[in-house]
Amino acid sequence: MSIRVYVDGRVLLPEEATIPVFNRGFLFGESVFESVGTVNGEPFAMTEHLERLENSASQLGISVPSRKTIEEAVAQTVAAAGNPESRIRIVVTQGGGIPADGRFDLVPAEPGQPELVVIVMPLHAPSPEMQRNGVFAEIVTIMRNHPGSVDPSIKSGNYLSSVLALREARRRNPKAHEAILCSPDGFVAEGATSNVFMVAGGVVRTPALEVGILAGITRSKVLQVVREAGIPCEETRISPDALRQADEVFLTSAARGVLSVVQIDGKAIGEGKPGVLTQKIAALYAAIGTPNNSGKGAS
Repeated sequence: MSIRVYVDGRVLLPEEATIPVFNRGFLFGESVFESVGTVNGEPFAMTEHLERLENSASQLGISVPSRKTIEEAVAQTVAAAGNPESRIRIVVTQGGGIPADGRFDLVPAEPGQPELVVIVMPLHAPSPEMQRNGVFAEIVTIMRNHPGSVDPSIKSGNYLSSVLALREARRRNPKAHEAILCSPDGFVAEGATSNVFMVAGGVVRTPALEVGILAGITRSKVLQVVREAGIPCEETRISPDALRQADEVFLTSAARGVLSVVQIDGKAIGEGKPGVLTQKIAALYAAIGTPNNSGKGAS
């Protein structure tokens, strides 16, 4: 297994890959990204990920290279890495050069030349033990961005709130797999790197986009398979207490797929093991083809 990085039109070893220190993605977090998994070596849901990348970039005024350029860069980098299955991070930064007058300008007269970076590494999907036993999570005090500041629908390189949230979760519980953030008005929003679902009374619930969350690609596909299966489902507002008292809780993301949460804030969820409906949803999602299964499991 190996890591390869595409930068400046070349596929490089990670220790060879560099970007200029005046790159605005490095200086100001002015970048957007997507994480994509592979199935049988091919990127999964690439169209949806590129659409979201373009939408995020448009809100930040970043010009994205053509889809053909990105797809070719991804294909070259995945081939060079040679992993059985890979996790792909596609990054587009605003670029930027040495300031002519020696001063940083938050809004320069001329935008920088966007730069495409593709990082490919082994997938590292949840282990069989994690899938079998579930994971722990903590509801943290760090809040998800207010839509009036940095819109949570923008998947940008500024991930400081998620970093702080996960640090808090692991200070409280070293075994915490994920931190769950709430919205500024106190409702459950999403995980540091995941979307959150719960089951209560046979109904699947997940925070609505209006709460202020990222429109997860895996979230959308899970909602699709749940509705097609006729399982009652709601996109709504969920209080932290309702999540703690749920019958079942699970996370979704490109790398995790559908992953059961069996403990929140030190309290067991349901029977303290992956729930029946969560396992059914994981199987339904796996059936559409996902990164950690190659036809055998969820992602």
